[in-house]
Amino acid sequence: MAIWGKLFGSVAGFAVGGPVGGLLGAVLGHAADNGSILQTPVGGWTDRWAPRGNADPNGAAAFVAAKLAAVMGKREQLYGLVIVILSAKLAKCDGPVNRSEIDAFKRRFQVPADNAKEVGRLFDHARQRVDDYEAFALELGRAFPDRPEMLEDALGALFAIARADVGPEGELHPAELQFLRRVHRAFGLSAGGWDRAEHGGARPGVSEIDAYTVLGIARTATDSEVRVTWRRLVREHHPDAMAARGATPREVDAAAGRIAQINAAWDRIKRDRRL
Repeated sequence: MAIWGKLFGSVAGFAVGGPVGGLLGAVLGHAADNGSILQTPVGGWTDRWAPRGNADPNGAAAFVAAKLAAVMGKREQLYGLVIVILSAKLAKCDGPVNRSEIDAFKRRFQVPADNAKEVGRLFDHARQRVDDYEAFALELGRAFPDRPEMLEDALGALFAIARADVGPEGELHPAELQFLRRVHRAFGLSAGGWDRAEHGGARPGVSEIDAYTVLGIARTATDSEVRVTWRRLVREHHPDAMAARGATPREVDAAAGRIAQINAAWDRIKRDRRL
């Protein structure tokens, strides 16, 4: 994925101000001259931006930049933008950002020299507040419903940053743990996705998306529905059952391959849901 590139630079410039971002900030911040404080509109800046007591034109600019990348279909740029924002907010959520956290970010994301300035400015800007991270995580989760591995990688990178300054007991700060759990939920990842991100485990050969497709069910199916569907498909496609119904040798061989797919899908879902 071409996460870092010229378009990311322009979007990041918008997020931290830039020509368009500066104009947006000025518009959102209008009314300072008459002594009033800009109030967040009823219902928030958008349907996904909750209302707040204090206006934040810069934060709104960053969110609009993320929305802009999403609307334009620039998923790579959206990914890069949100990763930087979430990394900065995570580093700040348990106190002042320290060098170990910045170094962990740099190790995980090899930012080209051409984009280093924009990324640095965006990181510094994003860490100014930490109560708005879920809106960005939700935006990224909605952009990658078909690429859970990308979201797992992002969560794994956040885990690495959180561990950069662990205490003597080796445990994450409660604020960091809450941050990670809410991002995991916003990403729409499974329990298995959390485990792999936390421990760096390998992904099963069958992807989560493919597993549900193999069983012919939606990801929102209940545990009981998944189990019932798996059992029904096994009964229908078992080679012995096929032979008893008068299937040809070729059809029986095909059924054996189908059963292997069905069982692999069930194993994947079972691990992810901890059934």
